[in-house]
Amino acid sequence: MTTTKAKAFLFDLNGTMVNDMVFHNHAWHEILTKDLGANISFEEVKKQMYGKNQDLLERVFGVGHFTQDQIDQISIEKERRYQAAYLKHLELIAGLGDFLDKAKNNGILMAIGSAAIPFNINFVLDNLDIRAYFKTIVSAEDVVNSKPAPETFTKGAHLLGIDPVDCIVFEDAPKGVEAAQNAGMKCVALTTMHTEEEFAAYDNIIAFIADYHDPVLNELF
Repeated sequence: MTTTKAKAFLFDLNGTMVNDMVFHNHAWHEILTKDLGANISFEEVKKQMYGKNQDLLERVFGVGHFTQDQIDQISIEKERRYQAAYLKHLELIAGLGDFLDKAKNNGILMAIGSAAIPFNINFVLDNLDIRAYFKTIVSAEDVVNSKPAPETFTKGAHLLGIDPVDCIVFEDAPKGVEAAQNAGMKCVALTTMHTEEEFAAYDNIIAFIADYHDPVLNELF
């Protein structure tokens, strides 16, 4: 890995800080097929899990199929099912606790940049008691254009007061890496849900890691 030292780390949440994407996949697949009648496979749902919940519903059913109230109700119900299934498994990805401590001790600012709604972000941060590490949080409700648009990460950098070129993003999804690339940011990609080959289109990745014990991360400090 060749990189300059970063002044800020921006973390996606699901699949990047907690290894929970399969639980989201199951919850969405159940909602889409059993509740809403979509003919969509488990694997296809996995491919659609990026951006806001509303974006996903519009990709599957088309724009205007649901009212905003229906979208909000579907979204909350999906998150309730995900949280109920995942709560007993909730934990940070291996090594992340120590990594957050090291970043804090080295004066690196940290933020969350997630397409999740606050209901889910709060579920993770508060149950794991890690909110204090993050100077700012950018959620689905804080942006107009979600990933792969760069807004989630550019807004996070702006709120931290750090130039995008001095930020490193941690992501697990190709569309999230694309958002970082569109923001002019380097990225560390976690292979929790996708293989390295699935990120082949992006040239901003400085490292692939399975978890935060990977010694390559020492080069970020």
